[in-house]
Amino acid sequence: MFNNFEFVNPSFFWLLILLPAIGFWYYLKQNEQTASLKISNIQGFTRSGNWLAKLRPLLFVMRLIALALLITAMARPRTYDEKTKTKTTKGIDIVMSIDVSASMLAKDLKPNRLEALKKVAAQFILARPNDRIGLVEYAGESYTKTPLTSDKDIVLASLRSISYNTLIDGGTAIGMGLGTAVNRLKDSRAKSKVIILLTDGVNNTGSVDPKIASELALQFGIKVYTIGLGTNGMALSPIGIKPNNTFQYGNVQVKIDEELLKEIARVTEGKYFRATNNTKLVEIYEEINKLERTDIEEFKFTTYNELFRNLALFGLGLLFLEVLLRFTLFRSFV
Repeated sequence: MFNNFEFVNPSFFWLLILLPAIGFWYYLKQNEQTASLKISNIQGFTRSGNWLAKLRPLLFVMRLIALALLITAMARPRTYDEKTKTKTTKGIDIVMSIDVSASMLAKDLKPNRLEALKKVAAQFILARPNDRIGLVEYAGESYTKTPLTSDKDIVLASLRSISYNTLIDGGTAIGMGLGTAVNRLKDSRAKSKVIILLTDGVNNTGSVDPKIASELALQFGIKVYTIGLGTNGMALSPIGIKPNNTFQYGNVQVKIDEELLKEIARVTEGKYFRATNNTKLVEIYEEINKLERTDIEEFKFTTYNELFRNLALFGLGLLFLEVLLRFTLFRSFV
């Protein structure tokens, strides 16, 4: 109720401490305010039942209330309503190029590399409400899963639907994954264009050389952040398919072409990261989120409703009424 209520000059409330002092002074002086007559016997007088004499102290109470209202008015109470308007300058266009080869089902990240990536990538997308984001899948070949869009519901739905499938040729075509992402961004007019390229292997297939794709990214002003996904050493990875069409797992040496990923990041003025566990993957996306920020201007509009006028008018009116009664109805008693 009082969230949007304030006093502009609350220091005036210190004046309220004068009111008890005035009241104490009135108590001490009230006997002096009425003339007295000393007589030896009052049997000849009838007892006065005039109710005006009994109401006389109310005049002083009215004066105290009037002073309290005027002091509160000087403290300037008011309510306010704040509205904000956010203006986003030219945002950032981001394409996430994701390796979906069979090795992404390795269980060195929990529950596996691909599912761990999808969870972290979803958090990253939600943290970029003002940017356009697109998705590219690649294994032995690549294709656009979702073109650049500011509709985060569409992007998140597409991300959730990413899974390993046999429709894409096997292998890891890093060059094609990067090339497709560059193709989605080359005509963008965003102030900043970014590719997040993730893989857990080495470039072993595809018709596009990764180095040529990185030079194209540089030509179009696209920055590439590369992520090598996988623990150091051995990882429990798919090594075959059982008769019931489920994967057979075995320990496989993790091989990531880190030199290639570092070179792609260096050429495009990006940065290379290595995610060896779930926590490290989260930290990498958080760092990328901090490195690529969208300029946002926030305008705040505040509407004030001043309340002191009514208090001041009511206080002055009460004070006027007190003076009027003092010199008319109560004139004989005060």
